[in-house]
Amino acid sequence: MKKSREPLYYSEYLQLEKILSSQLPKSVEENNPAHDETLFIIIHQAYELWFKQILHEIDSIIDMFKNDYVNEEYLGVIITRLRRITLVQKVMIEQFNIMETMTPLDFLDFRDLLVPASGFQSVQFRMIENKLGLQKDERLKYNRSVYSQALSQEHQETVKKSEDEISLFNLLEKWLERTPFLNFQGFNFLETYKETVEKMLNNDESIIRSNPTLTEEEIGKQINELEKTRENFSALFDEDKHNLLVKTGQRRLSLKATHAALFINLYRDQPILHLPYNLLSYLLSIDELFSTWRYRHAMMVHRMIGTKIGTGGSSGYNYL
Repeated sequence: MKKSREPLYYSEYLQLEKILSSQLPKSVEENNPAHDETLFIIIHQAYELWFKQILHEIDSIIDMFKNDYVNEEYLGVIITRLRRITLVQKVMIEQFNIMETMTPLDFLDFRDLLVPASGFQSVQFRMIENKLGLQKDERLKYNRSVYSQALSQEHQETVKKSEDEISLFNLLEKWLERTPFLNFQGFNFLETYKETVEKMLNNDESIIRSNPTLTEEEIGKQINELEKTRENFSALFDEDKHNLLVKTGQRRLSLKATHAALFINLYRDQPILHLPYNLLSYLLSIDELFSTWRYRHAMMVHRMIGTKIGTGGSSGYNYL
């Protein structure tokens, strides 16, 4: 027998009383209401809600990637959730257009009341970065300190936990390293690719040297650039060179994972590689969209406060 329950009411289900009563402008407390402070609060609250959704999706994807074998049926779900993240990111970027309806003078009406609070203290955004795979030594210092020093003790522990957990990047690397088909029934992908690359580079060199419109100096410059390209490709076939690039931060994936990603991209039209290719594509889109979001944030800050210091004490636009 089904358990009876009370009829669900829209406002109660969405906890609207809590949400709609959580905008408490500091300017009102100071008896000098600034009209646009409500917009400022709502925009940032909306960002935090979207961050929560992104974390929800990332955590579920990490759970599906944690096993030594990722069920192929999961890939479709993972791709759907990665796509959802990219759509959320696009909404987040669009929100800057709403924020920019507030003029710099409107912002100055209440900006000083925010000190020392700062968007830099968004715990959820730091968790997103950590869960995606941002490494501690890749972070810029914030006021000459590690980023977590700007957080409360409780939040420092929260972000530390997210740093210590295995990231989506690490799990993706392990998944790529398990990719089959690199050597399959007499077909050696790497040898075939190496031959193709050498043929391409030799052809490029021939074109440069035989170009009658180039001076000797111009030919020399283009050959030097070509040699850099050749050296870059050579690391794909030399583990020591690749590991050196990883050590210096120029590459991140292991050589085996790099080969797998390359294979998936080159043979993406094969039905068995459609899903892996889409998975990698959406991960790249997430990275690109976060870069776009950061750029729009930096431009908005520059528009609002110019080169003034941020409310949290950073160098503001220059730091961003």
